[in-house]
Amino acid sequence: MEELVGLREGSSGSPVTLQELWGPCPRIRRGIRGGLEWLKQKLFRVGEDWYFLMTLGVLMALISYAMNFAIGRVVRGSGIPELKTILSGVVLEDYLDIKNFGAKVVGLTCTLATGSTLFLGKVGPFVHLSVMIAAYLGRVHTKAIGEPENKSKQNEMLVAAAAVGVATVFAAPFSGVLFSIEVMSSHFSVWDYWRGFFAATCGAFMFRLLAVFNSEQETITSLYKTNFRVDVPFDLPEIFFFVALGAICGILSCAYLFCQRTFLGFVKTNRVTSKLLATSKPLYSALAALVLASITYPPGVGRFIASRLSMKQHLESLFDNNSWALMTRNSSPPWPEELDPQNLWFEWYHPRFTIFGTLAFFLVMKFWMLILATTIPMPAGYFMPIFILGAAIGRLIGEALAVAFPEGIVAGGVTNPIMPGGYALAGAAAFSGAVTHTISTALLAFELTGQIVHALPVLMAVLAANAIAQSFQPSFYDGTIIVKKLPYLPWIRSRKISSHRVTVEHFMNATITTVAKDTPLEEVVKVVTSTDMAKYLLVESTESQILVGTMERAHLVQALQAEPPSWAPGHQQCLQDILAGGCPMEPVTLQLSPETSLHQAHNLFELLNLQSLPVTSRGRAVGSVSWVELKKAISSLTNPPAPK
Repeated sequence: MEELVGLREGSSGSPVTLQELWGPCPRIRRGIRGGLEWLKQKLFRVGEDWYFLMTLGVLMALISYAMNFAIGRVVRGSGIPELKTILSGVVLEDYLDIKNFGAKVVGLTCTLATGSTLFLGKVGPFVHLSVMIAAYLGRVHTKAIGEPENKSKQNEMLVAAAAVGVATVFAAPFSGVLFSIEVMSSHFSVWDYWRGFFAATCGAFMFRLLAVFNSEQETITSLYKTNFRVDVPFDLPEIFFFVALGAICGILSCAYLFCQRTFLGFVKTNRVTSKLLATSKPLYSALAALVLASITYPPGVGRFIASRLSMKQHLESLFDNNSWALMTRNSSPPWPEELDPQNLWFEWYHPRFTIFGTLAFFLVMKFWMLILATTIPMPAGYFMPIFILGAAIGRLIGEALAVAFPEGIVAGGVTNPIMPGGYALAGAAAFSGAVTHTISTALLAFELTGQIVHALPVLMAVLAANAIAQSFQPSFYDGTIIVKKLPYLPWIRSRKISSHRVTVEHFMNATITTVAKDTPLEEVVKVVTSTDMAKYLLVESTESQILVGTMERAHLVQALQAEPPSWAPGHQQCLQDILAGGCPMEPVTLQLSPETSLHQAHNLFELLNLQSLPVTSRGRAVGSVSWVELKKAISSLTNPPAPK
């Protein structure tokens, strides 16, 4: 039905609805409507899009504030060093809080959107995201079934989550589990192996299945498919060159780790850069990104470092089994104006440079550019860039061998051409394994390419690189822990027999504070107020000093602050009365002896993720050992004091 309309009495204007004519308070409603019309005309005088721009500004300001609040707390960087610290028994506040998940995802998306400009990956942040979800699901499961929290089980779930993070990036479940175990924990229960493999397999399968559903692949295949020669992938004399490549990668990894750790420490201690990082992180990030973007600009210097290639295209081109140097020996293909997906290797050739010039220039530039990029306070992964650097090192060696032996190396009367792509694969595994101190990168290379024909030479190269790197430099993640001053327990690198003669008696803290059951409450109050220890050693009596347990400082303070019950006349209040009143104490289940060796104490701390242990002799408390004493003892073995 059409709406009835009419005219107001004495009015010659437009007709209005009868509901408006007969509604309550028509004059007031007309005044309000007129005021709103006047306000609309004034506000939209500069254009109706002003309103939307204002709304956009307000919303983005709110989002920016929320992201700065979250990202500034814990989500910048890789995340693996902090996770390694947590698995060693240290509590880092808010690191595993699910509230930071969204900020980490947004920050990582922005990092990956830069492409090859910043040359950063996503392995570390994915591991962080995975462990955040695992910790949250663990808390939900614990609350749902009403069980108390189990610290050891939580750590096992975090290690499995780290394996899932690696597996979902590379679709490599086997190497994902082994890599997470090598990097995250010094000891791992074989019983919990299946947890990591099950979760990593599910993650890798779904990751590749989504590619099939999205019509990117016809079936589930490897991430970087190669077509290496299967019948004779390498000749026996080439084993020597693969081992030499591993040694070169080990030496270069030591140089990279030293420079990266030194520069990161310089940035944190320099007056200008430390002030920028403390007060203006966006400004520092913008300046660093501007420097990197200016260099990687394709029409400029970027044309000599294959800057138009994405990280995936870098690997696909470097794993090419054809020799570029031999292909360009008699011909000089022009540098294409646009990227040719069918001939990615054209990006590594320029008429002004040879293949060796572009590869060498790429290594030199990316070496320091990656070090600079690691100082930017934003979520980023550093494994993939290191993997590509290693592939470029191997490619350079492989191209040199292909030129030196254009017909191949003669072995047994048969000549087979050298495949530089095989050396790129070995270099990627060796350099990344040396930087991270892992062997599983060899298996990762096979899972990435889907071919295992270079299993023996790649593994030998990785072993040679690790032998050099582990002898001279801490791993990338351990070095970051050192620079960030996170709590850590170093390895005992001394191989001397004399190191096994060092016992707890030589380095324990003999100045300890104990509280006895017969100690008067006045003395207990003095001990609590004069010290800041988290736990106190509880002994049977002041005279015997027989260790019976430990008491939490918080519980002791709470018991002292509680109103005491009525005591019998003449009764002196002592600690035994508080214990009888219900103040909790923990029995000592683990303790060291003064004759315990340094190696035994170190293994015990690593295996059980301990922070400190009491030292007893015939039951008497004589000292304590914590990370501080262990680190000093290990340091004295590595750098013994000068003789007096």
